[in-house]
Amino acid sequence: DHLVALKVMRLTKPALISPTIVTCDFKDLPGNILNNYLKDDATSVVQMETLAAGQFLLLPQSFGNIYLGETFSCYVCVHNETSQPVQSVSIKADLQTNSQRIPLSTQQNQSPIMLDVDETLSDVIHHEVKDLGTHILVCEVTYMSNYNTLASFRKFFKFEVMKPLDVKTKIYNAESDEVFLEAQVQNITSGPIIL
Repeated sequence: DHLVALKVMRLTKPALISPTIVTCDFKDLPGNILNNYLKDDATSVVQMETLAAGQFLLLPQSFGNIYLGETFSCYVCVHNETSQPVQSVSIKADLQTNSQRIPLSTQQNQSPIMLDVDETLSDVIHHEVKDLGTHILVCEVTYMSNYNTLASFRKFFKFEVMKPLDVKTKIYNAESDEVFLEAQVQNITSGPIIL
């Protein structure tokens, strides 16, 4: 078990979700089950579980996919969960692609710091993605253990980089020695693109 905890969250636009409204009479067989489900739902209003209060912002639940040319952004946080200070804490983050390993962290050139109880060391990382395929964010945390030895651990976060557009071209030769090029550009993302 480690003295510090590592949390990583990809920074993307939150999605809008609507609360799930299921009404059921208390006398019905599934009544208690459904009503308890609504009470545990984070989007329901206390004591008004059957009232639709509108939409809520939902943070991303997974790393998901990213499209070529987008900027990959994430928040990396190391938190001291012990009851004593932790010495010599540092974060290192690299992005591993099929062909290279890119250092990302702004903390890499800084000297290790001490984290007091409940203190955090955090970093926001931005990187423009230029390669298709599988990418792995490698986060390494190093710190001084209770036994005055250097301890470290790594976490890996895998995501796919996909192409956002599909381009098909056709060439037409006219009789007047002119050449016409037809380009069909198709958006293959899950959202709209502005060209």
